Amino acid sequence: MLTESSRQHDFPGLTGKDYFNTAAEGIPPTAVLDALHTYGQDKLLGMDGRDKHAKVWSSAKDQIASAYGLSAGEVSLCSCSSEAYNLAAMALQLREGDEVVINDLDFPAGATPWLHASCPATVKVWRARDWSLRIEDLIPLLSPRTRLVTTSLVSFFNGHKINLRELTSVVRRHCPALISVDVTQALGRIPLDLNDVDLVVSSTHKWILATHGGGLVGIPAASAERLTAPAGGWFHLENAFDADRFERAVPKHGAASFSVGMPNYPAVYAIDAGLKYIQSVGVEQIDAHCRPLVRQCMDELKRLPVQCITPDEPDHLAGIMAFMHPDADRIYHALHQQSIHVMCHAGRLRIAIHGYNDQASIERLIDVLKHAV
Repeated sequence: MLTESSRQHDFPGLTGKDYFNTAAEGIPPTAVLDALHTYGQDKLLGMDGRDKHAKVWSSAKDQIASAYGLSAGEVSLCSCSSEAYNLAAMALQLREGDEVVINDLDFPAGATPWLHASCPATVKVWRARDWSLRIEDLIPLLSPRTRLVTTSLVSFFNGHKINLRELTSVVRRHCPALISVDVTQALGRIPLDLNDVDLVVSSTHKWILATHGGGLVGIPAASAERLTAPAGGWFHLENAFDADRFERAVPKHGAASFSVGMPNYPAVYAIDAGLKYIQSVGVEQIDAHCRPLVRQCMDELKRLPVQCITPDEPDHLAGIMAFMHPDADRIYHALHQQSIHVMCHAGRLRIAIHGYNDQASIERLIDVLKHAV
């Protein structure tokens, strides 16, 4: 992933193109494709394949636990990050007078469960200034009634990375709220320190290079009682097949309660392989490789006649940069014609740099971008 030879071996799908859209879709290595094939072979065994599925499930949980800094008993998998947040909303059982804090740089999955008319809580929006979420703007939103503060570690919109340690410290000082952090745009790309977070959520089809159909959930044991989802189903229940199963439903505590129903085993195989691949390369090594590429790209963007909406603050930069331009669609097509893949939406272009990008690909991106702009 970090050298030309490993890139060619592990990512043959990247031959002939420069891919800067990992924040939307990661390109899986051959190890993930091999894992999907293994799932198919195991599935052909019918019920005899269940034991093999269970071993991969257990292995995937170990990988997630390692990535989150938790134990295997404090993590689990659901179908996607959106499902995780909806289950969290069920677990909280919010009442009138409760308050939830979201922010305007966040992805809809973490923000919208609280915005429905059926949710009795009051929602407060932590708004960005100069494209940054500033802690001093969060403090006035916190009160003794705040039940949840939810945010992404790295914004999908412009790549702004919050100071998580500062955020957790401020929330603990000012209110009794649970803290939820979406690490979708960070997991597999930058080192994580998730100390004192109550709920950790991630998608699986981006930086960890797995497939769709997975949501990685982490809930420390200390928060398990307050974050146990009262959902129907069977896989996450203690008494699904007991004699009293038609009299009551008893969910497992914490993260295990988020695994509602039959696991999506194809995704589980891919997640296990993707995380093992990332960890075999090393997140620290990926970050060290990408950091100078991000710096170079950021410096060049600042020289162009574009509106850069990613704050150039070293502690708040991760792997994503974004800018606005009135001719964004034309610029996007000019890049795409040269097999340079970025994201374009509503006048916003987004560049995402991962371990399979290199110096030469950055130089091609900047060269074509200069001419297109």
